[in-house]
Amino acid sequence: PGTAYVYLIYGMYYLFNIVTEKKGKAGAVLLRALDPQEGIGVMKRIRKIDEIKNLTNGPGKLTQAFAIADKEHKQDLISGSLIIEEGIREEFEITSATRIGVSAGGQAKLRFYIKGNQFVSKR
Repeated sequence: PGTAYVYLIYGMYYLFNIVTEKKGKAGAVLLRALDPQEGIGVMKRIRKIDEIKNLTNGPGKLTQAFAIADKEHKQDLISGSLIIEEGIREEFEITSATRIGVSAGGQAKLRFYIKGNQFVSKR
């Protein structure tokens, strides 16, 4: 648990997942979007855009903005070069929707996000 699972799709986009289970048991969370808090200027330069809303509002955009690629695959997210820290706790409402681009079991509401957040990739 707490390990990066990074892979390439369509030969051009990296996707970043956080493994949630021990070895031998399936379980991971795909990070589809996030609300950038720091390093916004660097992300804008990397992505070559000015509009903050489009920096990280999709899984490929997120990995581009953070320069996440195959070098982060299998990294420990506590002690590796890519770390996830606990942030400020805020009250918000979580909502769910069907997954995007999934046909088998695609009607299950297994996509979770903060209701009304501007960085959600698709609603």
